[in-house]
Amino acid sequence: MGRVLDALNLRPGWRTRFAPAPTGFLHLGHVVNAIYVWGMARAHDGRVMLRIEDHDRSRCRLEYEQALLDDLDWLGFTPDGGTTAEFRAGASALRQSDNDWRYAAAITALEIRGFIYPCRCSRGDIARLVEDRPSEEMRYPGTCRDSAIPPDASMQRRVKLGPERERFFDLLRGPQEQVPAEQCGDVLVRDRLGQWTYQFAVTVDDLDQQIDVVIRGEDLLASTGRQRALARLMGRKRPLHFMHHPLVRHPGGAKLSKSAGDSGVRELRAAGASAADVIGHAARLAGLQADDAPCAACDVHRFFT
Repeated sequence: MGRVLDALNLRPGWRTRFAPAPTGFLHLGHVVNAIYVWGMARAHDGRVMLRIEDHDRSRCRLEYEQALLDDLDWLGFTPDGGTTAEFRAGASALRQSDNDWRYAAAITALEIRGFIYPCRCSRGDIARLVEDRPSEEMRYPGTCRDSAIPPDASMQRRVKLGPERERFFDLLRGPQEQVPAEQCGDVLVRDRLGQWTYQFAVTVDDLDQQIDVVIRGEDLLASTGRQRALARLMGRKRPLHFMHHPLVRHPGGAKLSKSAGDSGVRELRAAGASAADVIGHAARLAGLQADDAPCAACDVHRFFT
């Protein structure tokens, strides 16, 4: 892994981020992600930024944010930027809900260049228009792209994507190739409630916060091409690299979920587990060690040296 990172010619003190959404309590899947994020950063001269991804105002809760900050402190995963103390004090430059102006500026810049258009289509509308393919995501067919819908007729906005292929190297999975226009069509960047979408907000954030390496679960691999395409439209020059690690899953294959209350750090803590116990158990579930041997947060770099 060190040789791969060296070949990328990353700047000293390169940046990655840990970016939970406060829609539930942290579970073992988040601990696995923290192991990868802090482990890679500490082993290879990187810095970790803490970001709170609360763009979805309908699902995010302040009590969940406070709980995840408490869990990070207890586990011992200390960010280099956007510390838990800064978030508690309201110094929230890395909290999405406090940065509407950045997203508005980004969408305005794209709109001026003709890449943004209003859209009135609901998910139900799109489902009725496209062929049902269970193994593929639902592709927006471009219904509103050339419809000249008045801007005040809908809060929704989409960005026009061209037919280009996105080729990138995943640090765990090797060469990848995606065509976002064929996967998802024109990307929704603001929803019917006026909220910024995940795809748009994280692309703006990673550009603005000078993130160099995104380390996240394999369930988000399909999003990478469209985020690269969006970043290029926004003028990103510095390369953004990606690592998509395996998820912790139920025996039936379903991934862990905050909304289902899966394997919560709070429950393990209340049951008497130490932070090192929880991290060690998560490392075993991720295949990073053979057993549940305790591992402190300050030692996770050993998995990636």
